[in-house]
Amino acid sequence: MTDDSALKARIRTDLTAAMKARDTETVATLRMVVAAIGAEEVSGSAAHTLSDEQVTSLLMRENKKRAESASIFDENNRSELADKERAEAAIISRYLPAPLDDAGVDALVADAIAQVTADLGEPPAMKQMGQVMKIVTERAAGGADGKRLSTAVRSALQ
Repeated sequence: MTDDSALKARIRTDLTAAMKARDTETVATLRMVVAAIGAEEVSGSAAHTLSDEQVTSLLMRENKKRAESASIFDENNRSELADKERAEAAIISRYLPAPLDDAGVDALVADAIAQVTADLGEPPAMKQMGQVMKIVTERAAGGADGKRLSTAVRSALQ
């Protein structure tokens, strides 16, 4: 398991730099990320090394957890904890691809529909949504969450 992905190597390098700079917030967040990556690599029946795409997926999940926690803390008038969660999310966001805007998502969906149309010989219907989603998800590469992509695909197919 010595073949680190470029993203994992960047996170570890940034962790070392944050330790040297005594940036405790960044150190704590990146340590948590490194621990989550390690846990993911040893989960399952056999240990494996995560690819950049898998690390990005893990970072998206961690970022989503922070957003959900911040929202819950806000609802319960715990703004100091919500602010801490948002700060962690901001640090994790540095390692995520730039989010796609609505036009970018629409363009991905249109391209995927065109590809499925070429493959099938006719425009896809709702029953081919899975084929379109597979293409869109691969091409989005972490730029948008699955719910947003599925909403766009569903509206384009109807």
